[in-house]
Amino acid sequence: DNEIEQLMASWKSATSGTGGGEATLGKYLSAKSIAELDRFDRVQLEDVLRACEAAKSLSEAGRELFAASRRKKKAANDADRLRKYLARFGLAWSDIKGQ
Repeated sequence: DNEIEQLMASWKSATSGTGGGEATLGKYLSAKSIAELDRFDRVQLEDVLRACEAAKSLSEAGRELFAASRRKKKAANDADRLRKYLARFGLAWSDIKGQ
């Protein structure tokens, strides 16, 4: 019964358009900053932040996030790509990992 309730709640979140990412985003951005994000950016940033939270390093998170596109590049600098992406939203790796 608990599993069914959890699945139903996750399905509801998925169809509501927010995907439940407001809590993750709220750890790092103000409510005003979140409100100013387009839905596209909000969903993408939420997924990036979850990947960063799960990773041990900026490089590991970058490899995870850019796995497909890095195979096409001669020199992949995933950490730098991720650092620049986070900076677009006024965030740094240290904001996520508390370093």
